[in-house]
Amino acid sequence: MKLGVLTLVLMSLMVGMVNMDGVAVAKQDGADGSSAEKSIYDFKVKTITGEDVSLEDYKGKTILIVNVASKCGYTRQYAEMQAAYEKYKDRDFVVLGFPCNQFGGQEPGSEEEIIKFCKDNYGVSFPMFSKMDVKGDGADPLFKFLTGLETAPKGSGDVSWNFEKFLINSEGKVLGRYKSAVSPTGKEMVDLLEELLPKTGKKVG
Repeated sequence: MKLGVLTLVLMSLMVGMVNMDGVAVAKQDGADGSSAEKSIYDFKVKTITGEDVSLEDYKGKTILIVNVASKCGYTRQYAEMQAAYEKYKDRDFVVLGFPCNQFGGQEPGSEEEIIKFCKDNYGVSFPMFSKMDVKGDGADPLFKFLTGLETAPKGSGDVSWNFEKFLINSEGKVLGRYKSAVSPTGKEMVDLLEELLPKTGKKVG
């Protein structure tokens, strides 16, 4: 009996966990000092036009989360992100863009300037969100969660540059974390998406 209690205590102290459904979760301390199990669907974020949304709204979709910037050498990946979104959106795929100005000051504009830049230059139609910090003490809780997971191939730890990518399956499991140079339309990502996504989109009606 004592051994069983000890085992439970040790399990409760784990930072990264997987729940009964295989969804990536983590233990995070609440404001009252208590611990609560978190998953990707527990987080709320603000759209680039100021509306509060829950990531639970994307439940059932394969999600590619990317921290983006408008004046980076990788900014051209907006075109690739949009191309992937257009190709696979009818197969329950979505790209979520999160502007961040923490890397070389390469996202200095306002939300209004950012979305205008994205639309005018790359025709972006996938969801974009308000500027946020993705590393350090002030990082948004979503990115604290994502970077705290031991996810291949990059592993845990701070986001290191613009256009890092987190791939999440339709059950909310964080499947992979990829460096900036990994293209959303390159063979590595396309092979993953073709394996993950349903072969055809859902019928309407």
